[in-house]
Amino acid sequence: MIEGLLVVLEGIDGAGTTTQTELLARALGRRGLAVHATREPSDGPIGALLRQVLSGRMVVPGDHGPRAPGWSTMALLFAADRLDHLQAEILPNLRDGVTVLCDRYVASSVAYQGLTEGSPSVVDWVLTVNRHARVPDLTLVLDVSPEEAARRRARRSGRPELYEEEALQQRLAHFYKDIDKHFPGHRLRHLDGHLPVEALHQEVLRAVDELRARG
Repeated sequence: MIEGLLVVLEGIDGAGTTTQTELLARALGRRGLAVHATREPSDGPIGALLRQVLSGRMVVPGDHGPRAPGWSTMALLFAADRLDHLQAEILPNLRDGVTVLCDRYVASSVAYQGLTEGSPSVVDWVLTVNRHARVPDLTLVLDVSPEEAARRRARRSGRPELYEEEALQQRLAHFYKDIDKHFPGHRLRHLDGHLPVEALHQEVLRAVDELRARG
């Protein structure tokens, strides 16, 4: 059996990765293609822990009171969740010939944990702890301005999550535009995240069709 394809969608908070992952899964499913949509943090045990941290419902002691875990702890938790996610969900589906769509993957760790600390050596370290993660067949980066992403996040219900601080999101938007340099040899494609939802969906679908046509 031919192994399935791993397609990842990336971008800052509010870029539309979740919406586009869902639309892509439906479109491919309507064509009769075996497809599995997933996300990171995953729905596994470590992913559930990470979601508690991101939502502010889990903190650790600090010198000035409770706080979120530090960047290195978060990077290791994300890497551990990713390997568990691969073994439990992604790789079995790929072996069965299923196309797997993942909302966020290694590039998110490089951007969010690497940029949070702001050091090139930290980015290299984040890449190192993720070195055993399977390389995606295609990563689609949805580029959107931090201002537009902020407007979209403001329409959501609930409190902002850990990394949704405006200054960080500004830096992340610039970082994602140049993220290709951290993944030499990988197939990354940037798409205009400002497009209307359906127009962007068509661009995402076209990119996946081109990938499948290459075999």
